[in-house]
Order: sequence, then C-alpha cells, then structure tokens
Amino acid sequence: MSPAARLAAGLTALGITLDEAAQAALLRLLDELLDWNTRINLTAIRDRDEAITRHLLDSLSVQPFLRGPRVADVGTGAGFPGLPLAIANPGWQFTLLESIGKKARFVEHAVETLGLANVKVVNARAEAWRGEAPYTDVICRAVADLAGFIRVAGHLCAPGGRLWAMKGRVPGEEMAALPRGWEAAAVHRLTVPGLQAERHLIELIRRGRAG
Repeated sequence: MSPAARLAAGLTALGITLDEAAQAALLRLLDELLDWNTRINLTAIRDRDEAITRHLLDSLSVQPFLRGPRVADVGTGAGFPGLPLAIANPGWQFTLLESIGKKARFVEHAVETLGLANVKVVNARAEAWRGEAPYTDVICRAVADLAGFIRVAGHLCAPGGRLWAMKGRVPGEEMAALPRGWEAAAVHRLTVPGLQAERHLIELIRRGRAG
C-alpha cells in the first residue's frame, strides 16, 4: 500500500475528512521530518509507514475532542500533535512550544515549507512563557505526569478551557494526585489505526470551570 493510500485509509478509520491538499501536506511533513532526521536526531521513528501511524494518525486521533479555536501544543518536539492538527484545522490558531532548539528549528522549517499561516512556533519552556491570550485547548503528547503538565501549562488555559494529556494506559494514580483546583473531567479511549498499544486522552479542567 502506498503512503498516500495508507494515510487515506487511516483517516477514514478515524472518521476524519481532509481534502487532497491537506493529505499531501501531511505526507510532505513526513518527507521533511525523515529527511532532517538523517542529519539531526528528531525522532526514533525512521520507517515511513510507522511514522504515518505513530506521528500523523496518532496526532489526529484527538481531533474529535478539541474545541478550538486557540490551541497550544506544549513540548511539541518535532511538531506533534500540533502540525497535523494545524493542517487539519486551517481556521484555528496554533502555538507550538518547544524548548529544544534543534527541534524548534525543524518545526519552523516545516511551517515555512508548508505555508502554515495559522502556526506560531515558540522556542521556550512552557512554564516560563506567557501567551498573548489564554488558549481554549492546551495539549501535550509527551506527558511525564499529569501533575507536572498542570504545573508547567495550567496558566496557558483559558477559563472554561481544557488541558489535554495524551497517554498510553489510563494513569489512575496520577489522576488521584492532581494539584488542588484541578480535576479529570473525562478519559477518552483513542483508537489509532495500525497501532496495537493502548492510547487515552485525559481531559483536565479547573474545578467549577466545566464551560
């Protein structure tokens, strides 16, 4: 199966409809990532089919839950999940935060190459950065623990907004140890086409701010 066909089949399985231009942009993103990865270590994934599953489809699996229109991706790494989500949602504004310079440089390159006018890249630690306005959605794929995510990114969340933590198994102990004033509003099971591992999206809100 060609990369284009594999991506299209995955999108269909996720129930996501993207036009040909958006699908081409997603595959171009992978081309750039795999090319840069031959010179700079950006990701351990070097197989294109695996990258479609673990980078593109995994990122887009959260699409049905996000609310928009202002999204911050904390610790975006090489741009995931922020870049695929920005391609899929051109009417939303995305801020991708990454503290490691070489990764931030790649994300800036990808944004310029793909012409993503709805993406801003910030080379900074989330806990030290203040955005122009709070975000409706703050997401992180590389979540060490939920309490730590809240500590470094909670200030970015708008009233009534959400923190979204992409995890493997349901982190029961972490959910029981959230900082005061925060709670897990829901746990969403994610099904990523081609991925056998468990995936869950933890929805975090400030108490009394379910909006």
